[in-house]
Amino acid sequence: MDYKVRACVGDGVYRDLTEMAQSGADFAKMKDATVLITGAGGFIGFYLTAALLLRNDLYGDNIRVLALVRSRERAEKKFGRLLQRPDLTLCVQDVTAPIQAERADYVIHAASQASNIQFETDPVGTINANLTGTANVLDFARKSRSRAVLVVSSLKVYGTVYGSAEKLRESDSGYIDFTSYKNCYAMGKRAGETLAASYCREYGMHVRLARPAYIYGASSLNDDRVWAQFIANVVRGEDILLKSNGAAKRSFCYVSDTAAALLMILLDGEDATPYNIANEASDVTIRGFAKKACEVFPEKSMKLVFADPADEAEPQETVTPLRQVPELLDNSRLLALGWQPKVDLAEGIRRSVRILTEQNGQG
Repeated sequence: MDYKVRACVGDGVYRDLTEMAQSGADFAKMKDATVLITGAGGFIGFYLTAALLLRNDLYGDNIRVLALVRSRERAEKKFGRLLQRPDLTLCVQDVTAPIQAERADYVIHAASQASNIQFETDPVGTINANLTGTANVLDFARKSRSRAVLVVSSLKVYGTVYGSAEKLRESDSGYIDFTSYKNCYAMGKRAGETLAASYCREYGMHVRLARPAYIYGASSLNDDRVWAQFIANVVRGEDILLKSNGAAKRSFCYVSDTAAALLMILLDGEDATPYNIANEASDVTIRGFAKKACEVFPEKSMKLVFADPADEAEPQETVTPLRQVPELLDNSRLLALGWQPKVDLAEGIRRSVRILTEQNGQG
C-alpha cells in the first residue's frame, strides 16, 4: 500500500503542502534530523508534520517526525495511513507533563488551546499548555541538546494598544488585565515568551519566537472561530449572519503560508526575537472577510445579513491618539528573512471551501 503523502491526503491539502515543502526555508539544515512537533494533531501542527514528510517523499531529506498529541483516537483519524510510515512516530501525552520522547534536533511547540470556548470552560488547562507546557518543551530541548526550538506565540500578547499607529510591531506592548481568567491564553503566551528568553540566556539555547496573526484555512465545520463559521457557511451554501457591524480589523494569514513562515523562523530566525506572521493582502475587517466569502463563490448566491439592521451601514473609523490600534501586524521583520506569502484572502477562502467540501462530501 502507498503511504506517500500524495496518496494519503486530498488534492487541495496536497497543493498546500507542496507549496510549504518548496518554500524558502533552509531545509538543508533538517536533512537527517529528528523533529518534535507538539500539538501535531491540531490545525497548524498537522500541516507542519505532513509538509516535513512530503520533503522526504520529494527530496529524500530523511527527516523523522515525532508527533506529540493528546488523543490517539483523534490523531489516527487526522493522520490516517500516514501513521504507517517509518518516518512518523506518534507520542501520546499532554504537553503539561514532562515530555516522554526520544531526543530531537529541532522542536516546534505548537500545542495550545486557542478557542474562546476553552478559555471559558478550561482556563486552567489553557494557561498551563502555554506556561507549564512551554517549560516542559524547553526542558526537553535542553536535555536533547536540540539545535533550535520554535515557540509558537500569538498576536494576543500585545493586549490593548492605544495610539494612532495602523499596525502592531514586535516592540509594542499593551494592557492586559492579568487578574481576569479570560486572559488565560494571552498571559500564558506572554509568560511563554519570557521563558524562551530566559532559557536562551541561562542555557545558551537557540529559541525562536513566532507571533502568528489569525490563521485560517480548512479547519473544521464545527470550529467556533468566526472566520471558520464563515467558511462553513459557504460550504453549506448558507447566508452569513453577522451579529455586529463587523468593523474590527484583523490580520489573517492562510494556514500554509503561516506554516512556511514558522519553518523559516525556526531555521533562520534570531534567538528570543519575536516575528509577526501576517499577509498584508489579507488585512481586512470581519465584515470584509464575510463579504469576500460571499463573493468568492457567486454561484452559491449567498449574501451577508445582519442580526441588527442598524449594523448594515458601513462603519466609519476615526483615527485618534486614544483609539485602540487594530489587530493588524507589521510583518517587516519576517519579510527581511525572505518569507513571501503565496495565498491572498480570496484564494485562501476558495481553497478552504474546496478542501472542506471534499473532506465532508458536501455539494
